Amino acid sequence: MKRLAGIAVVLFLLGFIGQDINAQTLKFGHINSDELVQALPEYDSATVKIEKFRQDLINALELMQVEMNNKSEAYNKEAKNLTDIVRQTKEQELMDMNRRIQEFQTSAQQQLQEKQAELFQPIMAKIDKAIKDVGKENGFVYIYSVGQGSPLVYYDETKSTNIMPLAKAKLGIK
Repeated sequence: MKRLAGIAVVLFLLGFIGQDINAQTLKFGHINSDELVQALPEYDSATVKIEKFRQDLINALELMQVEMNNKSEAYNKEAKNLTDIVRQTKEQELMDMNRRIQEFQTSAQQQLQEKQAELFQPIMAKIDKAIKDVGKENGFVYIYSVGQGSPLVYYDETKSTNIMPLAKAKLGIK
């Protein structure tokens, strides 16, 4: 019986020692994922496409606004000479045009957000996969993102590995 209790105590102590040794070998990493995203060539081409799309929307909106301004100026010049029915019709046209401009602005914002998601989702998926692969291949327990807006408040750089070079190599970025 004493022998069984002694064996249990030894196993118990070995379990604690094993956990202590295990805790010391845990690997933690960190990466500025924003920086990694911007290092990808796909980021530049997606940014150019989004900027062109945004500029096309702005140009269309400006054309609508110029047309609205022209019609508004013409109405203001002619308003006192118009009959009530014509004046009401022109005012309704101006209100309808203003509503269409507002609807276009709302639609344009939504389309721009959809375009950004469409172009950046594959980039983010690629980055996510690369970070996970690096983590698995190199035995990291945790990899923290340290970019701007990151909820991580503190990390000890001496006890955490910057995996940026590993992730860039995984992605074929120099």
